[in-house]
Parts: sequence; structure tokens; C-alpha cells
Amino acid sequence: MAHVSAAERRPQLIRAAITVMRRDGVAAASTRAIAAELGIAQATVHYVYGAKDELYRAVIQQLTAEIAEQVRGIDIPPGPDFHAVIGAYARRLWRTVVEQPHVHQLIAELFVMGLRSPSLHPTITAYQRHLDAVFADAFREAAAYAGTTLALPAEEVARFFFAGLDGLILQRLARTDDLADERSLEQIVAATTALAEGRLPLSRSR
Repeated sequence: MAHVSAAERRPQLIRAAITVMRRDGVAAASTRAIAAELGIAQATVHYVYGAKDELYRAVIQQLTAEIAEQVRGIDIPPGPDFHAVIGAYARRLWRTVVEQPHVHQLIAELFVMGLRSPSLHPTITAYQRHLDAVFADAFREAAAYAGTTLALPAEEVARFFFAGLDGLILQRLARTDDLADERSLEQIVAATTALAEGRLPLSRSR
């Protein structure tokens, strides 16, 4: 059998781990199961990634990168309409939820598991910060494109938007209601636009 370097094996193991996690759940993704999925010895998994948490970290980072790529790859609609641009971001991401719910369920499972794991918790924190930064950049770009001056820092607007979207994703995973979901998505976009433009009443306590 031809030798496969660790560099070549890493993406293969990540894909195999994601396949097992999607199909059987995160708890079932032992190094033995991942090795069997790829048809290699279990020792190879430990050789390439050491402890199982190292591979889990790589999976989380891969899924984070895929979400970030989806945000960056959105085609901005023509015309200087800030609301329309934010709507395009929301609908593009929501399409992945509708078409690939198992991916978002996997992210949710990894997120919850990571919060309880001292070794994975920093990765979950980094995941959230990275997505916050990606969305903040997207809002800055949208505002510049539409000629809109943000009333609040882009990071704060992005956090508000992502919190609403994340909650809606969890609702979708629990039950499917296309009409209600579409209405909720538009409400999140409208509320985010109003917040960004300074039209949402806020009460700040110091």
C-alpha cells in the first residue's frame, strides 16, 4: 500500500469524521469509527492528530471556514439598498440551513459538546469570534456599498444579526415551518437594518 503523508491524510480524516458525525452523531465519532470509515488503522488517526479532541478541533475549524466562505461568496444585489444587501446575506445562509440541515445540526452538537470540554472550549470561543469578525466585515462592506453610515459598531450589529439567525436555525432543526421561518428571517433582517441605521430604540444601562 502506498504511503500517505500526514499532510495528505489530515483532510481525509476531517471528511471521514464529518461523515460519521452527520450520520451517527458526534458521540459516535470515535477514532475507531472514523478509521473504519476511511478504511485505515485506528493508530493512523492517533498518529496524524494525536488525541481525538485534536481532530474535533480540526472539524470545527473546517465547518467555520465553510460558513465564512458562504458569507464572503454572496453576490451583492445591484443598487445602494442596505436592507436588500443584508437580506441577501440572510437568505443565502438560510438556504444552506434548508438544504443541509444535518450540517447545522452537527455544528450545534459540536458547539454544546465543546462548551463542556475544557480542551475544546477555546476552539468554540475562537469559532464564535471568527464568525463575529466575518459578519462584521460583511456589514461594513454592505454599509460602504449602500452609502450607509452605521449607527453602531459593525461588530455589535453583526452580533445582533447572528444571534437572531442562530436562534432561528435551532428552531428550524426542531421543527419545519417554511412560511413561519421565512417571516422570521425577514423580521431579523428588518430589525438588524433598523439597528444598524439607528432606527431601533435602545436603552443603555451603564
